[in-house]
Amino acid sequence: MSRTLAAILGGAAGAVALVGILILVLWFCIFRIRSTSRTSETASSDPSVQVSGCLAVGKNAGVELSLRDARRFHIEELSSATKGFSDKSLIGQGKFGEVYKGLLHDGMLVAIKRRSAVPSQEFIDEVRYLASIQHRNLVTLLGYCQENDQQILVYEYIPNGSVSIHLYGGGQVTQEKLEFKHRLSIALGAAKGLAHLHSLSPRLTHKDFKTANVLVDENFIAKVADAGLRNFLGRFEVAGPSSLVAGDDIFLAPEVREFRRFSEKSDAYSFGIFLLELVSGREAMDLLSSDLNVNIVEWVENYQDSGNISAIIDKRLGNSFTTEGMEEFMQLTVRCVDLSSERRPTMSYVVTELDRILEKEMSLTTIMGEGTPVVTLGSQLFRASK
Repeated sequence: MSRTLAAILGGAAGAVALVGILILVLWFCIFRIRSTSRTSETASSDPSVQVSGCLAVGKNAGVELSLRDARRFHIEELSSATKGFSDKSLIGQGKFGEVYKGLLHDGMLVAIKRRSAVPSQEFIDEVRYLASIQHRNLVTLLGYCQENDQQILVYEYIPNGSVSIHLYGGGQVTQEKLEFKHRLSIALGAAKGLAHLHSLSPRLTHKDFKTANVLVDENFIAKVADAGLRNFLGRFEVAGPSSLVAGDDIFLAPEVREFRRFSEKSDAYSFGIFLLELVSGREAMDLLSSDLNVNIVEWVENYQDSGNISAIIDKRLGNSFTTEGMEEFMQLTVRCVDLSSERRPTMSYVVTELDRILEKEMSLTTIMGEGTPVVTLGSQLFRASK
């Protein structure tokens, strides 16, 4: 009788152990599936996705870690990195506050944005969300600091600064980098950055896209900065014209200026103004006539209709573009700045078009033989019709 009981108890124990093992295996599989699904929402499908080394080792691991917690910096470390937030470390002033260049203890260069503000959990939550968004064409938000009634954002440092500096701010750049195909490449990178924001779930609208917020790294790869930064500023701080920096208003779509209605299509409008500055090498505000009643769309269309659009094109471009490439670029620009948001293209479409124009431009401007271009170049573009 005792042997029978022992056998029954032994069998029951074995069955319980087996069930326990099966539950563990099932739990592990479910965890892996959820982990992969959650990661795919913020990690780009672009093979060029980069994840900062201070956040994690691998792509998926990096997003997982940043989703749990962005890096929290201490004020002492950031003060040391900027030599006490000295004027020598100050590199700019933005909507969020002062911008400093800093060198961390581990040798990493960072851009540090600081403002006075009351501490809040909402700030930390927003940082954690934005830090989880990783893409080659977006400036990475590394972490934050919230001490001494200050809110501080820490970004990766982009060495070559903004595109606006190189176009019209006296930035030093070689003539080669000013060629049309290089500007197309910058436009394509910036478009990919915006398109990635719009592909997130829920979608993220930049709300403050402008030429000054497109940075270029040491390889002149474009990276969109300040994505989602308006979310930190609060609704009331951006509700009126007084919150706008001089010159920024021209990047805002008509529905934003009138109704504060931001959307992916308002980002597309801002991108169109960026394209205009990119091809002209000048600030869009300076391109407009003194008649403030003429909007940017009518202004460009008037030049197109008169056959004198060459007056818009940056003289530094020289002969580095083809007639067809420039015409298609300008057509895309006009579509982006359409007064009707419904008629503007999506950023995913803009990416496709810029990629196509760039690929064609790269092939058609290839020098053959003794240096004869295979097509007519920009020096013969837009001759006035007789």
